[in-house]
Amino acid sequence: MQGVVLRTLAYFDVFRHPLTLEELCRFGPGSTVSREELRSILEELEGNGSIGHHAGYYGLKNVRASAAERERSEALAISRMPTALKMSRKIARTPFIRAVFISGSMSKGRSEKHGDIDYFIITVPGRLWVARTILVLYKKLFLFNSHKDFCVNYFLDTEHLTVEDRNRFTATEVVTLLPTYGNGTTEAFFAQNAWAFKMYPGARPTPSVEVPIGNGGWKYRVERWLGGGIGDVLDSWCMNLTWRRWRRKFGHLDARTFELALRTRTYVSKHHPRNFQDRVLNGYMDRVFALEKELGHQLS
Repeated sequence: MQGVVLRTLAYFDVFRHPLTLEELCRFGPGSTVSREELRSILEELEGNGSIGHHAGYYGLKNVRASAAERERSEALAISRMPTALKMSRKIARTPFIRAVFISGSMSKGRSEKHGDIDYFIITVPGRLWVARTILVLYKKLFLFNSHKDFCVNYFLDTEHLTVEDRNRFTATEVVTLLPTYGNGTTEAFFAQNAWAFKMYPGARPTPSVEVPIGNGGWKYRVERWLGGGIGDVLDSWCMNLTWRRWRRKFGHLDARTFELALRTRTYVSKHHPRNFQDRVLNGYMDRVFALEKELGHQLS
């Protein structure tokens, strides 16, 4: 069980994010150990120098500095949450959108001064690329192409709710998503991604804050206008236009990296050109290897 705890702390150390006892219950061994047993494991690991502890936070190294950084970024996240909810409402009012989640660092209660607010979005089938294009045009025209408060980087449709990549990074992202719109659809998404909660048996879906969208008159009128063949042609055109632009802009990426970071299909749009997933997983494995070398055995 010590190995599970160390692996959990190693993953979150990539983000300089020490964990509380409650969070270790959520992201660590879960219900397989009691809180008292987990506390004893932590005390033993701290006693042999494998981990550090400061002000209720546990981590691998230099926990005092990481805890201070975490508290600062949490205060900034609180101050930015009204903006995140305001933008969630704008996204939810867009035609063909059926669910909106706050994702990334904000969904974990953290934010950086120049960091983005990320959104994970679910659309109706066959109109994902129309919806995405409307949002991108809004960002370019009204937000001067700023990503800071409006980073719409992952879309799925309601017929393809399962996240395809299954690893610690994607599982963490799924279980920490903060639903802001889409009662029913958000529950279906979490149900379709039960694999993530099996990786984190102590985690539960975050309750929705459900932003109001009013009567949605404009939204549903556009959906009627583009509900037939014209909408089909437009969606295909938007997808192909975006794919060609990405191929020109990110042509230096190899085929595997392009597929992972810029997935482009009728039912999914993923725009992560910096391939943050691989960077995080590589950082995590580096920490695991360092721990195994220090301890002289593999972590379970």
